[in-house]
Amino acid sequence: MSFETTIRAFAAALTAPSAPPPAMAHGRMGAPDARRFAVYRNNVTVGLIGSLEARYPVSRRIVGDDFFRAMARLYVSAHRPRSPLMVAYGDDFPNFIDARISEVQAGRNLDYLPDVARLENAWVEAYHAEDALVATIGEIVALSADQLPETRIGFHPAVRLLRLATPAASIWSSHQGDAVPSAPSDWIGEDALVTRPDCDVRVRVLPPLAYDFSLSLREGATLIEAALALNDPAFDLGTHLVGLIESGAIASILPGRTS
Repeated sequence: MSFETTIRAFAAALTAPSAPPPAMAHGRMGAPDARRFAVYRNNVTVGLIGSLEARYPVSRRIVGDDFFRAMARLYVSAHRPRSPLMVAYGDDFPNFIDARISEVQAGRNLDYLPDVARLENAWVEAYHAEDALVATIGEIVALSADQLPETRIGFHPAVRLLRLATPAASIWSSHQGDAVPSAPSDWIGEDALVTRPDCDVRVRVLPPLAYDFSLSLREGATLIEAALALNDPAFDLGTHLVGLIESGAIASILPGRTS
């Protein structure tokens, strides 16, 4: 058996609790040793659970260590790492929580937990996104009046836009630092913007219409197209555009043609 085949079999057995140790993995007696192999298998599981704990600290704080580890163990048993980079492991953990939340709530209302985990995952993705310069207010001010309507923007690689069914961003924010978490004053869904200006990841709850405006821009709409698509006379293009720039969400401004 080739070395590569041996390694693949060894790795597959590590993440399959019910599988016997691979035949080529011999113990001191020259035969497969299930007890010794279980030590390696447990170390892998503990390491993957630890990776999830580091990626989702607020989710862990909300439900407690034992609850979180039990949920993480279920996830680890069903989801093997797809990459040798551990920073990539667990990106679909929020969807796993969402699918299993009705089974694990145990009388507690944890409907918001998947959204909190989605926000935490977006934070990690933003933290590890590639670097890029950010646009400035001066670049918008420099545009002529006939350029502005057809202008498009390019978002910073770290930007993540989330539409959440629960006030997860407020819940996440209240769990930062050592302060005692407080419940949101209004139990309504929130839109969130995750950015990384100056290498510092920030989470901002977006005002009404800002998510749809930003999403249209991200999908390639011009400023005027994105504004008109909202069909809301109360929408203030300038205020929302400045907000995106000041949050570090915009990397480039692509002027429209002059007439």
